[in-house]
Amino acid sequence: MIEKRRTRDLPQINERIRFPQIRVIDTDGTQLGIMAPNEALRIAEEKELDLVLLSDKAEPPVCRIMNYGKYKFEQEKKAREAKKNQHTADVKEVKMRYKIEEHDYQVRVNQAERFLKSGDKVKATITFRGREIQHSDLAEELLQRMATDLQELAEVQQAPKKEGRNMMMLLSPKK
Repeated sequence: MIEKRRTRDLPQINERIRFPQIRVIDTDGTQLGIMAPNEALRIAEEKELDLVLLSDKAEPPVCRIMNYGKYKFEQEKKAREAKKNQHTADVKEVKMRYKIEEHDYQVRVNQAERFLKSGDKVKATITFRGREIQHSDLAEELLQRMATDLQELAEVQQAPKKEGRNMMMLLSPKK
């Protein structure tokens, strides 16, 4: 059982290719035609290269004669490059109070705009202290105003909702 699982994870090269007929492609990209795997393996060994299965979904399956070590290295290199270039979306937070002054509000909107342009999500939070929680309608109006001010850059992912002494809203950048 364990032995069978171990061979399944290994790449299908050389003797591990188990099909009655395969389509073989040479190193320079020319097709050598459809043949038995042992015949293709003999050709690959003559060139001191490997027979690598490229597509088992095709009819018949497609194999290529190549240097497998070099091919594997190129694949890993491409994967590293892709990983290096991808951007993970973080959640950035802008905090304010519902009694915020106009200039301070504009600063928060500009911060949120900058975060959205860099591809991050923005969590707008309004904190209540003491009896301020009675004015949650004013806080909701403020969050709605922020959503309309940022509507060309962002879409509301989570509408304003109360969580304890805070009210929050989540904005995500438009695609």
